Amino acid sequence: MSTSPEPATPARHPWTWRVVVLVAVVVLAVVAWLVVRGSGGGAPAASASPTATSTGDPTPDKTGPDEAGPSDASSEPTGTTGCADTDDGTPDGADTHETVDVDGDGEADTAWLTGGPDRRFGITTASGATFSVAVDSASPQRASAVVNVVATGDGTAPIALVDTGREVLLFSAADCDLAATQNLTGDAYTFDKGFAGHGTGVGCTEVDGALHLAGLDATSADGRSFTVTRTFVDLDDDALTAANGEESTVATDAGPDEPVVVTAQETSCGELAAGTDGPVEPES
Repeated sequence: MSTSPEPATPARHPWTWRVVVLVAVVVLAVVAWLVVRGSGGGAPAASASPTATSTGDPTPDKTGPDEAGPSDASSEPTGTTGCADTDDGTPDGADTHETVDVDGDGEADTAWLTGGPDRRFGITTASGATFSVAVDSASPQRASAVVNVVATGDGTAPIALVDTGREVLLFSAADCDLAATQNLTGDAYTFDKGFAGHGTGVGCTEVDGALHLAGLDATSADGRSFTVTRTFVDLDDDALTAANGEESTVATDAGPDEPVVVTAQETSCGELAAGTDGPVEPES
């Protein structure tokens, strides 16, 4: 009995399985790479600029006085803004003279004097403020003035000395105002110019880098030999109140032309003298 032959089984080559395995490995590697990229992905972070390092508070919305926002550096003030501008200015006909900075804005200001029965002394600042005070004195002489910054109880303050010939009036020029300095009893603190026998002049002596206001008195029995005494003036913080301080003798047997005697008969403060370095009342 004859039978039909069985169909032959196709031969399986070994390299076929190797290809299949290699493809599977490649697929798995690609899938793994995509998973890792998705979890920690993105482009590499850019390196920070070395000039952009922050060492302070990173909060961006703090724009107070100590941490101002962006601005043009040229528009920032270099000091205080000075006294507020006023509508009035230096009166017509007043004698004017450039003086020290009284309001702290770093600019020189202007002192002035008017004449006549209503004469006034005033200051007009570079910032445009004007403040003044009446010059009340029975002296018929033309007044002169000088302004400087002197030591006070807790710092310094600007003052004005107005010489009327018989006496010297003392004014505080602090806080954008002119006010007569008072003594401890509430009266105006003034310096004698030899008219009442209590002194002959006013000066300012530098002590520890600051000018200290002082009353001066040059006395002589024969007009040839002088003794000069100095009495420091103790001022409160704004130079609104004054009291006599330490008194000392600064010269004896000095000649009438010696600087210590000449200065004791003038009104000055530091290197500035009334009549030369300040305004003079115009002739009526």
